[in-house]
Amino acid sequence: MRKIQTQGIHHITLTGADRQTSIDFWEGVLCMPFVFEQPNLDQPMESHLYFDPGDGRLITIFTHEERKPQSEPVAQTAGHVHHLALSVSQATFKQISGRLEERGVPYTGPKDRGFMDSIYFRDPLGFLIELASYRFEPPAGVQMGEVMLEAHKIRVERGDYNIQEVHLADAIESLTLTTRRSLSDDRSAKNPYTES
Repeated sequence: MRKIQTQGIHHITLTGADRQTSIDFWEGVLCMPFVFEQPNLDQPMESHLYFDPGDGRLITIFTHEERKPQSEPVAQTAGHVHHLALSVSQATFKQISGRLEERGVPYTGPKDRGFMDSIYFRDPLGFLIELASYRFEPPAGVQMGEVMLEAHKIRVERGDYNIQEVHLADAIESLTLTTRRSLSDDRSAKNPYTES
């Protein structure tokens, strides 16, 4: 038996409201360019809209003109998608509350997740959206997941309850030591400010 190797998310497809409400939300609120449209090839009464979330992947939305916005939250029980998290910069993150308030959109947060900050709100059909901003940048050539894995190992080794920025900083330093070469034999911390 052999595994099937994935190489990232190809796209995510969600059930949206009518066409214009979907465009107004995904492009008009979340600033995702509307890049492609065709019929839903499995349900000809629906349209299939494609949006660019900014990372080279796609989010697609099935729309139907009879589906209108609703305020009731959608199911988050077992077997359902709980929420969709989208990445934003720290500069944008600091503006989210005000921009949601301008539209009268209720939200929760900001929430401190130790390694990132989050704000939650619902799309026009009640689906939960998270806007998340990492508090760190991985070293050049290192994937985000590698930093998280290393930070997790450090956190567990120290017996800490949840991940914090100190774990991230130490993980980044450790990964830099193993991925970046140096002419120095001793790369330990030094204090060049002490008097001789």
